[in-house]
Amino acid sequence: IAKSVTSTLIGVALKDGAIASLSDPVTQYVPALLGSAYDGVTIRDVLLMSSGVRWNETYTDPASDRRRLLEAQLSLTPGSAMALMRTLPRVAEPGTANTYNTGETQVAAEVLRQAVKQPLATYLSERIWSRFGMASEAKWWLESPNGVEIGGSGLSATLRDFGRFGLFVLAQGVVDGAPILPAGWVTEAGSPKTLRGGVPLDYGYLWWTGTKPTQRADQAFSAEGIHGQFLYINPASKVVIVVLSAQPRPTGGSVVDDWTFFDAVVEALRTPVTRGPS
Repeated sequence: IAKSVTSTLIGVALKDGAIASLSDPVTQYVPALLGSAYDGVTIRDVLLMSSGVRWNETYTDPASDRRRLLEAQLSLTPGSAMALMRTLPRVAEPGTANTYNTGETQVAAEVLRQAVKQPLATYLSERIWSRFGMASEAKWWLESPNGVEIGGSGLSATLRDFGRFGLFVLAQGVVDGAPILPAGWVTEAGSPKTLRGGVPLDYGYLWWTGTKPTQRADQAFSAEGIHGQFLYINPASKVVIVVLSAQPRPTGGSVVDDWTFFDAVVEALRTPVTRGPS
C-alpha cells in the first residue's frame, strides 16, 4: 500500500510545482543514479515499473533483487538502496516492458524526497494526513536513521486511517474545497496504461487496476500488499474498502479472491433493498 501512497505524494508534488513533469528524467532529481541503467528513465516510467532495468521480485528466492533490497534496508546504511539500484543492468528500453519492481518505488521515494526537500512522512503529514482528519499517527520505515522512507513498504497506519486515505483519493484529492492533487490525477493514476509499442498494462501509477469489464466500467483500482492488504477504490460506486490481512506467506495465502469480494460488495450496495410483508 505504501507504493500507492508514494505515487499519490508524487501527484501532490506535481500540484505544488516541486516536480515539473512526469516526463522529467529521474536522474534530474537523483544524481546518484547518473551513469546507471536509470539514465534516460522518466518518472512516469518508474511509476509504471517500466524502466527496463532488470529485477527479480521473487520473495522466496534468497538471491533475488527483492531480497537484496531488504538486506540493504536491514543494514540501516545511508544510501544502501540507491547503491543497489545503481548496479542493476538494463534489459529493455525504458517504457516498453513492465516488471514488478519494489526497488523502482525506492527510486520514486528518492525523487520525491529530493523534489520536496523534506522527508516523505513530513510531506504526507502536512499535505494530507493532518488536513483530511486522520485520527491516529502513522509510522513509515526508514532506510537508515534520519534517512529516506522505504517507498514500497513499511507504512503502518490504522485500518480506519487507510480508509480515510482512500476517501481522500475518492474525493479527487480535494480537502475543504482546495485541490491537493492535479485535476484528473486520480483517473490518470488509477487507470490501465499502454506502454510504448502498444503493450497493454493492467496497472496505473503504482496502483493495480480492475481487469473485468464491470471493474473497468467503474474505473476501480486498488493498492495491494503482499500479505493480503488492500485499499480498494471504486469511483463510480463511491466505495472504499480496506483489508488488513496478515497472511503467513507473501503469495498464495488468500482464502477468497479479494477482488471477487469487492465486486460482491459493490453489487450488493447497488441492489435496492425491498421490504417484504411484516
